Amino acid sequence: MNILAVGSVALDTIEAPGGRVEEELGGSVTYFSLAASLFAPVAVVAVVGDDFPEEAAQMFFDRGVDCAGLERRSGRTFRWCGRYEGDVNVAITESTELGVFADFSPVIPEAYRDHPFVALGNVDPLMQLAVLEQLRKPTFVAVDTMNYWIDCQRDDVEEVIKRADVLTVNDAEAKMLGGEVNLIRAMARLLELGPRYVLAKKGEHGAILMARDFEFVLPAFPVREVADPTGAGDSFAGGFLGYLAESEDVSPANLCRAVAYGAAVASFAVEGLGTSGLAGLTRRDVDERLQRLGDMTRF
Repeated sequence: MNILAVGSVALDTIEAPGGRVEEELGGSVTYFSLAASLFAPVAVVAVVGDDFPEEAAQMFFDRGVDCAGLERRSGRTFRWCGRYEGDVNVAITESTELGVFADFSPVIPEAYRDHPFVALGNVDPLMQLAVLEQLRKPTFVAVDTMNYWIDCQRDDVEEVIKRADVLTVNDAEAKMLGGEVNLIRAMARLLELGPRYVLAKKGEHGAILMARDFEFVLPAFPVREVADPTGAGDSFAGGFLGYLAESEDVSPANLCRAVAYGAAVASFAVEGLGTSGLAGLTRRDVDERLQRLGDMTRF
């Protein structure tokens, strides 16, 4: 089944344990779609400037991502510059330049409005709500958010969450939004806001999937060298939703398997600088790592 992904496409400058890249392809939609397209067809809705390099767009085309909804405008593409020091789970932002993304108002192409699986990246919650208003009965909606929106537009964030099937956030965001220092209590509070599931991504410590009647915990795949954690959460979400779309099964048991696929894909993402960990990745690579993860966690 097809996936619609809405969010940011950026040019990133990153300094990480694996080295440094400048103005490389990045953004939430980028990492998500490169991961999800290993499993199912993906269409992106985002905006870039007239300075967006063709070689960056080629990465989408090479993976078969539908870019008819990638709008080009006069101006500069969204840019993020950041680095990691010590704790690779924490990015230090040095600069953010929104460019054409600052006033982006996504218009969903008619051909995308019936896509059954939808991923809303961590953009302005009012933008997320505007996208949902343009869709026709999606099967499964995954929503991401971040601390900035939780701080500044909590009411709008909560309104989006009411309409989500799964809320995907990191553990710090879950605690912040749930108002609890204990992650499990925070996730339980988030379920009260309306989503069917909450998926808390815990970086090198794995992930927790929670519904009102069950919990599933999975460790991360043990990566020996983390080159760059940028985009790991979006890659995880891409593997997770991509597998659900491929299998056409959103049962609780299959969601647990989807979490494992998300963990497998994310482990490749952090092994390369920028998107390089995903660029040459194949489904066979992911399946082999999933098997290894299963062997490690079976008892």
